[in-house]
Amino acid sequence: METKLSTELAGRTLTLEAGKLAGQAHGAVLVRYGDSVVLATVVRSQKPSTLDFFPLTVQYEERMYAAGKIPGGFIRREGRPSENATLSARLTDRPIRPLFPKGYKYDIQVIVTVMSTDHQNEPDLLSIIGASAAISISDIPFAGPVGSARVGYVDGEYVLNPDADQRVNSLLDLTVAGSADAVLMVEGSAKELPEDVVLGAVEFGHKGLQPTVQLQRQLIDAIGKPKHEFEVPAVNEELRARVREIVGGSLTAAVNSPDKIMRQNAIAAAREQLINAMATDDVSDPTLVSDELGREFEALLKQEVRNAILTEGRRPDGRKPNEVREVSAEVGLLPRTHGSAVFTRGQTQVISVTTLGTKREEQMLDDLGIEEAKRFMHHYNFPPYSTGESKMLRGPSRRDIGHGALVERSVLPVMPEEEEFPYTVRVVSEVVSSNGSSSMGSVCGTTLSLMDAGVPIKAPVSGVAMGLITAPDGSYQILTDIQGMEDALGDMDFKVAGTEKGITGLQMDIKVTGISFEIMRHAFEQAREGRAYIMSKMVEALPDVRNALSGYAPRIITVKINPEKIGAVIGPGGKVIRGITEATGAKIDIEDDGTVLIYSADAASAEDARRRVEGLTKDVEVGQTYTGKVVRVMPYGAFVELVPGKDGLVHISELAEGRVERVEDVADMGDEITVMVTDIDRNGKVSLSRRAILTGEMPAPKTSRPPFAGGPNAPSRDRGDRPEGPARFDRPPRGNDRPPQQFDRGPREERPRSGGFQRSGRGDMNERGLPRSED
Repeated sequence: METKLSTELAGRTLTLEAGKLAGQAHGAVLVRYGDSVVLATVVRSQKPSTLDFFPLTVQYEERMYAAGKIPGGFIRREGRPSENATLSARLTDRPIRPLFPKGYKYDIQVIVTVMSTDHQNEPDLLSIIGASAAISISDIPFAGPVGSARVGYVDGEYVLNPDADQRVNSLLDLTVAGSADAVLMVEGSAKELPEDVVLGAVEFGHKGLQPTVQLQRQLIDAIGKPKHEFEVPAVNEELRARVREIVGGSLTAAVNSPDKIMRQNAIAAAREQLINAMATDDVSDPTLVSDELGREFEALLKQEVRNAILTEGRRPDGRKPNEVREVSAEVGLLPRTHGSAVFTRGQTQVISVTTLGTKREEQMLDDLGIEEAKRFMHHYNFPPYSTGESKMLRGPSRRDIGHGALVERSVLPVMPEEEEFPYTVRVVSEVVSSNGSSSMGSVCGTTLSLMDAGVPIKAPVSGVAMGLITAPDGSYQILTDIQGMEDALGDMDFKVAGTEKGITGLQMDIKVTGISFEIMRHAFEQAREGRAYIMSKMVEALPDVRNALSGYAPRIITVKINPEKIGAVIGPGGKVIRGITEATGAKIDIEDDGTVLIYSADAASAEDARRRVEGLTKDVEVGQTYTGKVVRVMPYGAFVELVPGKDGLVHISELAEGRVERVEDVADMGDEITVMVTDIDRNGKVSLSRRAILTGEMPAPKTSRPPFAGGPNAPSRDRGDRPEGPARFDRPPRGNDRPPQQFDRGPREERPRSGGFQRSGRGDMNERGLPRSED
């Protein structure tokens, strides 16, 4: 049965449609918002998995036809997920994962396919709604539904689900996912906004997503399937007591160790102690007991850690709840890179390396978005040795891509504009040791690396990861700078990055059914204090951005020319620009607006190329100095090429301070000499002087006649009164007594004047007496 429900959301219609497509999936919903459409499906396995974790996978499939594009490359079809698709899949996974029952082991696969996008309403927002709706109407047990909303901040006002045009002017890009009662996930970036503004945006977003939750509830009431039978594994109280009896004391001691490796070894020894002790007991099913032992041991471990934090305020490594681990930083670690830094916090250590490139090295984007390239990239690597493990090395995982993108979003608001710093920038963070909060360590390392490279960032950015431990009675404890165990056994992972002025990036994942805004407010404030402490340690390592680039970094010079003179720089068939490149070794790019980008690893060659480009495009002016090549030698002087296609004459008297007998004694063919422009006459002829360069004195200006202003319509010149005096010659007055002509020539015959030129008008003849059609 087809069911279609709609609601108004931020002035646009949100529609959920089920029963029409993907009939064999266990749940399928078509979501439409504006002209963006996604199909969300879910399928579960028939039998529970034997894995020791919940096997949920979420795939976000971008189809290029959704944006009217054909994929790039030779294959011309979609391949591995783009970075945006991976991030969207993670965005969908995180809010729905905590809402499945504990102990649920059925293999769940959610696939969201983007089928249409209007570039105004982002389909990743619809992915969360669609996945939740598909699961909710299926027979899979789920504590949903989950709604989602995006929040912008424009002109001091919150905007719900801003379109693409509004996002351009927004100081905030925040995605909020939650149930009817609580927030489950927050992710976004901000342009140095205060904590209270961001927290207000979270509240605004949670309120704004309520219509998406209510619409799903209507769909569930209409076509929702009964949930299949699933029993949460019962607690074996007898076994739990036996486990506590055997390892209770040793596990408590093992947990409270400041060193991660020592703590892991002690916990492993306690586990081995439990297995050996239980092996002597008379059990009917050792395999079952082994599985139960693992669950009970993990439950006891979690209880030990959480109780110590809640009741005593004591963390596994002995810190107070708001205490940051020991922090150190170092810059300039690697000699040949453009910038590098090492950031260490406790047993988490990150090396961040900056590389500067040209515009040609921007990352080309082949996805559904409007943007075609980006000039700032951050990549995060998490090798297995960082946790003391031996694993297969593969490509970047979804976690690696997600952490790298979080750091990129957090640092991007402080990056300089392209006009100020026209480089492509790539930073790679290598996590060489990890015990929690490696992504926020990468934020700090990336900031220091950029400063070491001389990138003029607007302000340094620090980051910290916050945790949460809650109790059934409502009590809680916020933890600053969480380590790995506190992350795994806690209820929240809240990462906050920002400058001294405000927040630039955040990500919050809730592992329970939601938290209150009071807890979030407390977490924001404690995070601000932690960031400030970490920032003080970073500034000790490098107080300010270096004022010079590395000697190994490319030099980029930007020159602005008149767009009408682009052709002069390129030349016929690219001859001129190719000649500059060959002569200087620099690379040159020219944009349509007249921006010329000159790249070279050598500052001198870049400067030489700049001079040549400016020489081609700048008008020659009196007083300017040029270094040019002698292209012609005459007895009276030398002609010097100032810029391609423009020569000037250095008269022999202006070649040197003293007398010059022969021009060749000072300047011969092919010589390069420096000259100054001393005069440009009305015909455009350029006079040059080498003597002016040597002496610092300009030659006396030439006396020039005023331009002739004659012509048939020119006014007559007033030559003044004729002086008094005798007549130049005597001539009798003209009168009627003039003698008659000796002969009468008669009336004059009308004919063309000799030379074929009719002075009275152009007519149909040209100046050579030929018809104009033959001209």
